[in-house]
Order: sequence, then C-alpha cells, then structure tokens
Amino acid sequence: MHVERVRDAASDAVADYADLTDVALRSATEPERGIYLAESAKVIARALAAGHRPRSVLLEEKWLTGLEPLLAAYDVPVHLADAAQLEEITGYRVHRGALAAFERPELPDPAELLRDARRVVVLEDIVDHTNVGAIFRSVAGLGADAVLVSPRCADPLYRRSVRVSMGTVFQVPWTRLPDWDEAAPLLHGHGFEIAALALADDAVSLRTLAKDPPERLALVFGAEGDGLSRRALSAADRIVTIPMLHEVDSLNVAAAAAVVLYALTDLQPEHGSGG
Repeated sequence: MHVERVRDAASDAVADYADLTDVALRSATEPERGIYLAESAKVIARALAAGHRPRSVLLEEKWLTGLEPLLAAYDVPVHLADAAQLEEITGYRVHRGALAAFERPELPDPAELLRDARRVVVLEDIVDHTNVGAIFRSVAGLGADAVLVSPRCADPLYRRSVRVSMGTVFQVPWTRLPDWDEAAPLLHGHGFEIAALALADDAVSLRTLAKDPPERLALVFGAEGDGLSRRALSAADRIVTIPMLHEVDSLNVAAAAAVVLYALTDLQPEHGSGG
C-alpha cells in the first residue's frame, strides 16, 4: 500500500472514479475495464474479506486508519482527497468517504453453482440496481444458495447494487444465465422445478408452495413494471402469486423476493433476528 494525495481531480490516477453519477456510462465501462467500485469502509472490508483484489482506493484521510490494516498487504495506491475533491472527481457528495476500485472476479459457470444448490433465485431483466442489491441482501439473510441473473439484468457489482446489498453480493454465489432456450433445460437438467412469481389465473398461492416446496427450486422474479416475459412464464413449471389484501395486486420486486424467501425459509430462534 502506498499513500498519495490527490493534486489534480482530472488526473488519470483517479480516472476509475470519474463521473460515477452517469449510470449508463459506468454500466458499460466498468465491465469492459474489468473493475467494479465498492463504497464505504464496511463494504470495502467485505470485498477484501471475500478475497477480491483492490486496484486502487480513494478516500478522505479520516477513513485511512480503519482501512490501513486491511490494505497493508496489497501493493495498491491509496489516494487521499478532501470532500470537495471527492465531489469534483465523482460528481456527487461521497457521504461515506471511501471508495475502492476492485478487479472483477471471473463469473462461475451456471452448472457449477447449480450442482450443489437446492434453492436459487433467478432475476430476469431487473433494471433497477437498488432492487438487485436489496434482493441479494434478502438472499444472504434468508438462505437461498445462489442468484442467477439474465443477460439483460442490471449488474450486481454496480456501485449502488453493492451498497444496497451491504456487501452481501460478495458472499452470495452468483452468475449470469444464458437466454431461456438454454437456461430452462439447464435448470431442469439439474433437477430444479421452476416457479415464476407472477399474476395469472392458474397461479398457486405462495402458501401452497411453502407447505410442500420441492427439493430443488428456482424462484424467478421479473422486471419492474412489465414483470416476467412470456418465455420465462412458458419455461415455468408453476406460477406462484403472493396473496394480497385491499385490491393491491403486487409488491415491489425486492419486497416480493423477501416475502417469498421468508415464507420458504425455516428460521430457528437461535439464528437471531433483525430489522
């Protein structure tokens, strides 16, 4: 680790952190460059604990003491900047005071994740990074084994997804699935029943599924607004809906995922509780 102060906010040394508010730009360039960004000391610590390799760090000096022991083993530049410089570089006020660029880990083959899994969550074309991060946090807390995302789903390693997940995206195994013509046979071939969460006349209640869930279950959640595609619904073995009151027909996808996972999870008192 070598510490250096930022002299020029436009320097190439901190280019990884430029224009962070441009979601479309960052979503395209970060995977191309093989990096992702972690924000806050806690999230950076979780990324390091997961074995991810840092490329550089950008932070206010007050955060250096806490992160220094974690970064000491790495030959990595640590750029110190004041709050005004951080805002000039990133395009927004960095309230959590610390950012790090990490090398993206190689994604596993879907078959590798499915081999030993019993319950997985499939995200089809969810575009909101906040929802993706929230679902990962629910998966980590409520016991699914892995997350599989569609080719057009938002990036789980985008900064906002990582932050909302509280770094649990680093501990939950995940990868990208191919399109449904390959994904459905892959899931079925590993013994998974596919349950699509959607509204349909022939849908079964979540209560019914929870009473006798299959040994291997893939829970499929769809895009905000449009819901699941016809191809996803055609691939499903059953369609499941959450019983609702007061003429409300559905929940936000992240809330729905939490409800479904909780209904299917046998949490014992000694596991603890939280809000």
